[in-house]
Amino acid sequence: MSAERSSSRDLALVAVFAAIVAVLGLLPAFYAFGSAVPITAQTLGVMLAGAILGPRRGALALLLFLGLVAVGLPLLSGGRGGLAVFAGPSVGYLVGFPVAAFVIGAIVHRAGAPYRLVSGLVANVVGGIVVLYALGIPGTAWRADLSIEVAATAALAFVPADLVKAVVAALVTQGVHKAYPGLIRDSRDRAREGSAV
Repeated sequence: MSAERSSSRDLALVAVFAAIVAVLGLLPAFYAFGSAVPITAQTLGVMLAGAILGPRRGALALLLFLGLVAVGLPLLSGGRGGLAVFAGPSVGYLVGFPVAAFVIGAIVHRAGAPYRLVSGLVANVVGGIVVLYALGIPGTAWRADLSIEVAATAALAFVPADLVKAVVAALVTQGVHKAYPGLIRDSRDRAREGSAV
């Protein structure tokens, strides 16, 4: 495949996954126990982007999505958009979207092909929950004027739904990687390359 075709394919995949995250924003948000941050389906898109596209393209898809939100498109759950959302209590989670996608993609691609459900699930939990919360909780505490402890306790309401999304994302990703096996390199090929060095 030529570099130009590869670049065009990469751009198309980045745009498609930014659109998937936007479409997941059409599903209604849920505010648990008066939380300032909604539970949305969009983190499912973050997990899928990282696990399917890999670290670089997954992060770029989320950066594109956030860029579109920043210029005012109402792509976040509840029809929110514009720079003001980056001054709200969700700011840490939003900033964490591309970071989480990168971490998920890095773990999946490090494991190599074939995609394995267990390592994929671990990648989703580490990137889509641990990393995202590590950035989201301080952001909520800062913008909502809460202590870290209070913000972390409030974030516990997200965990059950995020675990379900991690499982769904792993199952969907497994199907995609079976249908398009060239998305990640075979771990045996990489092992052979490493032993040849």
